[in-house]
Amino acid sequence: MMKNNLKTILLSLLVMALWGSLFPMIKIGYSAFNINSGSIPDIIMFAGVRFLFCGLVVSAFSFFKKEKISTPKGKNVFYIFVMGLFSIVLHYTFTYIGLSTTDSSKTALIKQLGVLIYVCFAFLFFKNEKFSVLKIVGAIVGFCGIIAINYNHSGISFSLGDILIICASICTVVSSVISKKSVEGNSPFWITGISQLTGGFILLIAAVIMGADMITFSTKSILVFSYICLASISSYTLWYYILKTNSLSKMFIIKFAEPLFACVFGAILLGENIFKLQYLAAFLLISFGIILGNISEAKE
Repeated sequence: MMKNNLKTILLSLLVMALWGSLFPMIKIGYSAFNINSGSIPDIIMFAGVRFLFCGLVVSAFSFFKKEKISTPKGKNVFYIFVMGLFSIVLHYTFTYIGLSTTDSSKTALIKQLGVLIYVCFAFLFFKNEKFSVLKIVGAIVGFCGIIAINYNHSGISFSLGDILIICASICTVVSSVISKKSVEGNSPFWITGISQLTGGFILLIAAVIMGADMITFSTKSILVFSYICLASISSYTLWYYILKTNSLSKMFIIKFAEPLFACVFGAILLGENIFKLQYLAAFLLISFGIILGNISEAKE
């Protein structure tokens, strides 16, 4: 039991590291593809191409590997469509636009608001999720880190970019609840492929309608794009695999590690200053929140 729990935590942290690295890599992608950060259509086009490509690759892999998937009827079709809408279309529209005006490390920290929302109300969505004071305390402690990251000499402030990232975090909660239902009886590969293919297609069509310029590739942009796609495919597939056998509340507490990795990669790749008092406070609070959440899970 202990060995399986350790494996789950290590795999989850790997997912968080991959997701954390994507925040600065997307900002690098704006530069590599010469995308105007003030052009919403071009930003959406970038996201659409990314997820359309990822969805095609994973769906093709699932087809040739004969991965298991339920007959796409009724609720199954509805779940996959809504999951693609929230996890890809809305989530990444908010995230990509927010990233154009907010530091990648700060963005990753604010996105953890969704963790607090889910952990507090998980028992309303799933019968096997139990109401736990320690989980809620852990989530609240972790969320205090989000408050700390937005504190400055004039008090606590949120920009438009910050608000968009908060909207993205709420989309994460909705899509995770739906994905938990979708992975039951299905291959994580199919869920990853279909949701990203659907979301990418919608984003691409929206970008074209809005008059976006087609992205052009160079040696640098191909390398950046390849990493973004590889990290996306592997992280989402691993996440859905983990969700098949673990409670979402436990996974969401571990998700507080995502901004820690984002800050580190933001400092390494973009030279962002993470040596700020509020960043240190956020690191400590988020780490403590993760510990409390896992203590709660062990006791249940």
